[in-house]
Amino acid sequence: MFLLYSFLFCGLICGIAQIILDNTKLTPGHITSIYVCLGAFLDTFNIYDNIIKIVGGGALLPITSFGHSLIHASILESHNSGVLGLFMGMFNMTAVGITSAIVFSFIFSLIFKPKN
Repeated sequence: MFLLYSFLFCGLICGIAQIILDNTKLTPGHITSIYVCLGAFLDTFNIYDNIIKIVGGGALLPITSFGHSLIHASILESHNSGVLGLFMGMFNMTAVGITSAIVFSFIFSLIFKPKN
């Protein structure tokens, strides 16, 4: 059942993004930022963790999970290190994802050439 729920959740996220993209003047960058903020907002009120329990890994794939990771790590680290932990937790939890995105982007930019 997790597979079905994961598929439906990811499809819903992508479908909403496509509807917004088709019917507004927002760019994909705007939509990505909105989804990161939405994930952070939902995690602030502990809603995103409940979604993960219901949907499973499908909630960890869309861009909303990046906002969830930022806030979740900041809150956990702030309990240990205080106010400074808000910033430390953010970087500790997301460092692997950001680093891999930079490395893979560099590798693919060497392999593929732009059309223009």
